[in-house]
Amino acid sequence: MSFVRVSSVSIELRALVLCGAAALALTSVSPALAQAAALTPAASVADARARADRLLAQMTQDEKLAMVHGYFPPLAERTPGAPLDQMIPSAGYVPGVPRLGIPALRESDASLGVANQVEQRKGDVATALPSSLATAATFDPSIAYAGGAMIGAEAHAKTFNVLLAGGVNLTRDPWNGRNFEYLGEDPLLAGVLAGEHIRGVQSNRIVSTVKHYALNSQETGRGILNAVIDEAGLRESDLLAFQIAIELGRPGSVMCAYNKVNGDWSCENDFLLNHVLKADWSYPGFVMSDWGGVHSTAYAANNGLDQQSGQELDSQIWFGAPLVAALATGEVPQARLDDMVRRILVGMIESGAIDNPVPATAQTIDYATNAQVSQHAIEQGAVLLKNEGDILPAARTARRIVLVGGHADVGVLSGGGSSQVRSVGGAPVEIPLTSGAAASFARTTWHASSPLRAIQAIAPDAEVTYVSGDDAAAAAEAVRSADLAVVFAVQWTTEAQDVENISLPDGQDALISAVAAANAKTVVVLETGGPVLMPWLDRVPAVLQAWYPGQRGGEAIARILFGEVNPSGRLPITFPRSGDQAPREHPVGMDALRASEAAAASNPGAGSSAAFASFDVQYPEGSDVGYRWYDLKDATPLFPFGYGLSYTDFNYGGLTVEGGQTVTVTLDVTNAGDRAGIETPQLYVTAENGVRRLAGWARVALQPGETRRVTITAEPRILAEYDTALPGWRIAAGPHAVAVARNAIDAGLTGSADLTPRTIKP
Repeated sequence: MSFVRVSSVSIELRALVLCGAAALALTSVSPALAQAAALTPAASVADARARADRLLAQMTQDEKLAMVHGYFPPLAERTPGAPLDQMIPSAGYVPGVPRLGIPALRESDASLGVANQVEQRKGDVATALPSSLATAATFDPSIAYAGGAMIGAEAHAKTFNVLLAGGVNLTRDPWNGRNFEYLGEDPLLAGVLAGEHIRGVQSNRIVSTVKHYALNSQETGRGILNAVIDEAGLRESDLLAFQIAIELGRPGSVMCAYNKVNGDWSCENDFLLNHVLKADWSYPGFVMSDWGGVHSTAYAANNGLDQQSGQELDSQIWFGAPLVAALATGEVPQARLDDMVRRILVGMIESGAIDNPVPATAQTIDYATNAQVSQHAIEQGAVLLKNEGDILPAARTARRIVLVGGHADVGVLSGGGSSQVRSVGGAPVEIPLTSGAAASFARTTWHASSPLRAIQAIAPDAEVTYVSGDDAAAAAEAVRSADLAVVFAVQWTTEAQDVENISLPDGQDALISAVAAANAKTVVVLETGGPVLMPWLDRVPAVLQAWYPGQRGGEAIARILFGEVNPSGRLPITFPRSGDQAPREHPVGMDALRASEAAAASNPGAGSSAAFASFDVQYPEGSDVGYRWYDLKDATPLFPFGYGLSYTDFNYGGLTVEGGQTVTVTLDVTNAGDRAGIETPQLYVTAENGVRRLAGWARVALQPGETRRVTITAEPRILAEYDTALPGWRIAAGPHAVAVARNAIDAGLTGSADLTPRTIKP
């Protein structure tokens, strides 16, 4: 079996590349991915540092200082002397040094496409990917890479050379408003797919970030909360996801988070930035702040922050005049400023951004081709949760089909915040926010991809109609004589705000129950930012999780419902049976925030919610995030991590297990059905506390009746416990229980592997 080649990847990560890429060896790899995998980096770290030093030696002090703080273009007129004529409305701008061939940094959000949240750039559209949870649900590194490569190419064509992509924060709470931007709850899956996404972005010779470092796990009070967790738990979970993403993707920049971690702001956290990132992981690039995430000058600079981003959103330009003063007194050594600039240059050189400047004006983009990348991602990432009686795929003989709710007549829902893309085709529904932390930069927005029109096209002989669902009784009457009823249920989530609970809003549970009572052939399509409760599940025969499906979501949903695509997505996130199954049932600090806002509203002179007192969020689950928590508590979720159905059936057999330096399993996977399909066998190992951990997987495309022999090799750090006294990873000798299963709670095929004791550096 062949490797996917990734340059400068650690020895330990070679096994990881094989486990994630076992599927790549077993399924077709796109020419773009194969070509990118064979490329050497734009520059080696040593060469990049040497070149950065040569540039640094030629820079004046003013040129150095200009590179360590950047403008927020929408507010840059507040800053005297800002080069407004050189900016376009976007996330950020940092001047370059033209005389030395150092280009300005032109920065755009975000992970799901070239963002244009509230249409700062009138008429500028881009291709919108489905939510990152949909990409994670594919379990396919090639899809993550293709999405990154596509949005990176569009960013470059739009004259951006920094894309604020690469979100890898683990899902610790199902109600987090930003879960849709991230890659689920497992550090191995999230790290691998984030690394491939970053690698795809940077294949365009622009800088990608990885964000938000670290433990930005809720939006409520994100700018003031203190995340509290033990070091071993943090190393084995969120930090491992970042570490893997950095090893695979080699991002030019790391974006630190808003919140504190164990008492210090993430953007001035010596442990996170200096000790872990720059020392333990030998990260050569630069740390940029999140916008509005800087709180000091000397403390931040000396503790590892290299660049203040979006300076107008901070209380002051900390890395402007205050840094000049700190350098004059020696509070910040000159060597530290030089290191800050050197790291920025290394990130630009390594990614290729210096040697491949963006065009002076925007270039033509092949949006039709790029739309196929988005559509393919959701077709592979949608998860079939239930299909009782094989009601799906829908028969082409259906003569009357009624769609209900979710604005399915005109489009599909997208998530809100900095990742919002103004997609090709426009926004048929857009609802401004009138209150809340996201009101200034988020709108509830649909992409113009109509499930109604897509289903009408795929079933031209049927009468396909739509009712809004605003009146549950009227909807029930409309579907009563239909051959198929499809309810589109939606849950909007956004950056800067968490949802209060994970129930469907606006009476949609009652709507689904009413439709199901009127028509036994009811399918529910969920367009949500993450898990939702399903009190109606026993009354509907079929449920499809479509996430936020991107700008071609309507077409993708139609193709899945009618069997042109066999669903193959697997849940990257656990769906609780009830809200209290999760470690925290509600957003921590929500009640206090409301009280602060109410006080401010009743007494405007007393301040606002910005004065909301700092608070701790305890993470006692440590590394037992998501499905591991359910295993630890012996709780059965509604749908487990790794779960997903197909229109065909698969069998496993012939398991062999090898130990030694790591765990390697080999098994036969057979398509026992009558349709071609994709199966994702998952390798789980049992940790010292008895909890299962995902250690590898394969993604296998099989024709009806076909059997394939599949090998999966475990990532060694998943087999280990982090030992802070060592410090590093320690793999214990002796037998380790393993299972190859369809999901995190499936018994699967089991075995045992004797491992050689060893340690791995942090």
